[in-house]
Amino acid sequence: MTTTAPAPAAGVPVGPGLSMFDPIFVGIDEFGQPVYITLAYRNLLAGGEPGGGKSGLLNCIAAHAALSIDSRLVLLDGKLVELGQWEDCADAFIGPDITEALAVLRRLQVVMNNRYAWLRAHGRRKLTALDGLTVITVLVDEIAFYSATVGSKQEQEEFVALLRDLVARGRAAGIPVVAATQRPSFDIIPTSLRDLFGYRAAFRCTTPNSSNIVLGHGWAEQGYSATDIQPTNQGAAYLIAEGGVPRRIKVAYLTDGQIAGIADYAAWIRRPTNLTASATTADLGVAA
Repeated sequence: MTTTAPAPAAGVPVGPGLSMFDPIFVGIDEFGQPVYITLAYRNLLAGGEPGGGKSGLLNCIAAHAALSIDSRLVLLDGKLVELGQWEDCADAFIGPDITEALAVLRRLQVVMNNRYAWLRAHGRRKLTALDGLTVITVLVDEIAFYSATVGSKQEQEEFVALLRDLVARGRAAGIPVVAATQRPSFDIIPTSLRDLFGYRAAFRCTTPNSSNIVLGHGWAEQGYSATDIQPTNQGAAYLIAEGGVPRRIKVAYLTDGQIAGIADYAAWIRRPTNLTASATTADLGVAA
């Protein structure tokens, strides 16, 4: 669930000691208090008009995941540029290619099924930080590109089915999904899919119905409508967690330069260690 309480006394660790099981800082609330989310066992949906700040939220999460020692990144970005700076940190980076997108989602489904088989064999229901398995964070920007724009009708339907399966079953297996769309409509985000996301963030929307599609039916009528967000207030959104009430937040913003610096450092700490291992064995006079 979201929290606006100050971080614990021990503090939120800073990379490379971060973990995907740690709280993720995403911004501040209307009172200036920090807002954290815990993504390891949840998914996040962000929707709103273009330029509202969705990419800023995705980049905050990507930065935390890239700096986490127990995380792997899978990125799907139809425009190539919203998440492109994180490519060197990712296990897979998919651009405007529905065939590659389907292939990576199928592989993730196999990984998920294997993890559930492992959990069942050990009498468990979900992964924990002590299991030593990585959290595979899947970021998708934009859902509509893969589900309604590129590819054949059959490929689009398969993409939706695979994404729905990951959102429905992936979180307990350590595969959370963060997805964004600038087309919050029932054909892109049906209720059955939306309700699977534990966190939902509505950035500026042009109609109360679009806001409700992201947050849930009826919230706009209760005074929580993303149409109230001014066009110039980029990064402002209503964030709701499971069983909670929408709260107004301002998403933290990373400049392109900051993203480049973080991504470069994250790629460095993620570099293969076999060269280091080879150098160590050579120094010890042991055959590599």
